[in-house]
Amino acid sequence: MQKMASPSSLSKAVLTLACVVLLIGGTSAQLSISYYAESCPKLFPTVKSIVQEAIAEEARMGASLLRLFFHDCFVNGCDGSNLLDDKPTFTGEKNAIPNKNSLRGFDVVDKIKSAVEEVCPGIVSCADLLAIISRDSVEILGGPGWDVKLGRRDATTTSQAAANNNLAPPTDNLNALISNFQNHGLCLKDLVALYGAHTVGQARCINFRARIYNESNIDSSFAHVMQSNCPSVTGNGDNNTDGLDYQSATSFDNTYFLNLMKKRGLLHSDQQLFNGAGYTDSLIRTYAKSQDTFFKDFAAAMINMGDMKPLTGSNGQIRKNCRRVNNY
Repeated sequence: MQKMASPSSLSKAVLTLACVVLLIGGTSAQLSISYYAESCPKLFPTVKSIVQEAIAEEARMGASLLRLFFHDCFVNGCDGSNLLDDKPTFTGEKNAIPNKNSLRGFDVVDKIKSAVEEVCPGIVSCADLLAIISRDSVEILGGPGWDVKLGRRDATTTSQAAANNNLAPPTDNLNALISNFQNHGLCLKDLVALYGAHTVGQARCINFRARIYNESNIDSSFAHVMQSNCPSVTGNGDNNTDGLDYQSATSFDNTYFLNLMKKRGLLHSDQQLFNGAGYTDSLIRTYAKSQDTFFKDFAAAMINMGDMKPLTGSNGQIRKNCRRVNNY
């Protein structure tokens, strides 16, 4: 059972319900929803048409593209650093433990970048493309839309160590999740709403094996179904996948929260959000009851996440190719 926090940490967690977001780095005010209105008027339709095409070809791709933005922003801010390939003298983030054999959709980003370069060369950053792509993916899968704030520039450096340390593992408990999000300037509501992104996408057996075989706060029939595609022996079927929301893993809706209330969270960290007595239980119930409320809070949380430490002004660069720093 999840160990309850001390009164002081509980108070801190409850205070975050107010969702007063700390704008880390102080540069988010320089972002604007009309940033490319004159310099690249064809940007949005160019991006969306390719995202639609990619999701039509493989429905899972929408979740994969959304995840790229998450894994970018939580590592030194939303700067496109996780798109950079390793080079003989350059170590990127793609082979960090949370990303290796897991992050995908890079070819789709490449295709979008090439198309955008044709209509407005040297104007739009890869970091901004990830922000737009994530919004479009959610909308196409049936979720909410929102106005994307733009004006980020691209990182010229990466940190595999930061990727290993800053991306919450599927084994985290509730206190660790809250601490991680607070460290990134995000509140409790942001945490729960953003975890609702697990209403789409797949997880690998290696990341949920311990939960479906060893944990007690899990629906037994659900565990049995998941065990059919995830053998108990480590090394056997590690990369087999199942839907994070096994009922509708390609539809962006609120069934993820309904599943948590039935003890059908696939990852340990998922089920930590609802244990019958935790600080996040009330939000889970709210989102399970009202998809509209979830959609509204998710859109707001995505905007908050997108404000995390963007490079602006003369910092960074506008990459010509998202996989490498210019002139490398």
